[in-house]
Amino acid sequence: MLYWLTELSDGGGVFNLFRYITFRAGAAFMTALIFGFLFGLPLINALRRTQGKGQPIRADGPEGHIIKAGTPTMGGLLIIGAVLTSTLLWARLDNPFIWIVLFVTLSYALIGFADDYAKVSKQNVDGVSGKIRLAIGFGVALIAALWSAWVHPDELTNALALPFYKDTLLYMGALFVPFAMIVIVGAANAVNLTDGLDGLAIMPVMIATATLGVIAYAVGRVDFTEYLEVHYVPGTGEILVFAAGVVGGGLGFLWYNAPPAAVFMGDTGSLALGGALGAIAVATKHELVLGIVGGLFVVEALSVIIQVLYFKRTGKRVFLMAPIHHHYEKKGWAEPQIVIRFWIISLILAIIGLATLKVR
Repeated sequence: MLYWLTELSDGGGVFNLFRYITFRAGAAFMTALIFGFLFGLPLINALRRTQGKGQPIRADGPEGHIIKAGTPTMGGLLIIGAVLTSTLLWARLDNPFIWIVLFVTLSYALIGFADDYAKVSKQNVDGVSGKIRLAIGFGVALIAALWSAWVHPDELTNALALPFYKDTLLYMGALFVPFAMIVIVGAANAVNLTDGLDGLAIMPVMIATATLGVIAYAVGRVDFTEYLEVHYVPGTGEILVFAAGVVGGGLGFLWYNAPPAAVFMGDTGSLALGGALGAIAVATKHELVLGIVGGLFVVEALSVIIQVLYFKRTGKRVFLMAPIHHHYEKKGWAEPQIVIRFWIISLILAIIGLATLKVR
């Protein structure tokens, strides 16, 4: 919105700064961070008043989680509010990629909100039916995938970029849209599964989003893509503003979510942020790189899939408990130890993901 103030600039003056994506990204970060600090406590207090007993705790979960009973959920509202405010203020609103990512983020936030509300109101861990959530999630992903294919340049439409290869594309034809849907839905649910310990999900989300934001900025600049020998996706650089908002809003949320958490992100936040990661990956043609950058989320999701399939086949468990962060809890690791080590892994994977831009 504020980008249009550049029309008041004649090539100089303070309003000329608004022309630069990097400046607006920094401003979006600060806006989201301040939003988080300003509205964090009022939101938490409001959630405590309205939710009563807070998020229900699984009876079969780790014993140490019993003390978390009564902690309010839906803290993702703070992040989404910060991201929405900062993006609408600082991004170019004539950019289709901004609207695609916002559409996915807000749609999945609504799905998560409905699930959180059902859990809190009924004091039941089941919430909304998983089939219903998946059906709506795939519907949202279908719209986003078709929308992305429509705004991509012709040579990139329905094509999959291969990391480590110079400007190499694999044309998937009609298979690309279902593939993109799986990326978005898979990312949303993988982040949702990761959100099981205080501070565990939000930091890897910020790391992954910042990484994809840098990638979006790089592939959105023709000079960078020529140097790096990667595909050029005009317009994606603006996604950096959104990504900066996520990082700023995430830090504001982490202030209250750090152990012991005063509020949980809930499905409202985890589904929305995971969906945003998937949408950015599809928009930038870096779907496979998301599997590297978000490798922690992939492992968390795979641990659940492996556990379920193996148990149905043999009646035995591979892990003491799934997702895998609970496995380490059962082994006696302290919660902060698990969280910080998983943060370190996320940072390492992000660096590897960024390296794919140059290692060709």
